[in-house]
Amino acid sequence: MIGLPQVLLLAGILFSIAVAGIFLNRKNVIVLLMCIELMLLAVNFNFIAFSHFLGDLSGQIFVFFILTVAAAEAAIGLAILVVLFRERKSINVEELDMMRG
Repeated sequence: MIGLPQVLLLAGILFSIAVAGIFLNRKNVIVLLMCIELMLLAVNFNFIAFSHFLGDLSGQIFVFFILTVAAAEAAIGLAILVVLFRERKSINVEELDMMRG
C-alpha cells in the first residue's frame, strides 16, 4: 500500500521538476506551458492524497475545478501561440518581448 509520505514525495518531485523546467528553459513557450501543467498536476496529487487519507471528498472536488482551469489555460495558451506563430514565425520567448496594441 502506498502511504501519504510517498505520494507527497512524488508530488514534491513533480513540482520541483516543473519549477526547474521553468527556470532552465526560457526559450520555448510550449515547454513553459507544459511545466505549468506539471505544477498543477503536483497540486492535484496533494489534494487527492489528503482527500483520500483524511476521508473527505472536498479535495477531489477542488481537483475538478483545477482540471477545468488547466484545460482552459491550455486551450487559450495554445490559441495564443498559434496566432503568435502566424504573426512572427517563431514561438521563441526572447522574440516575443515586443507587444503592439
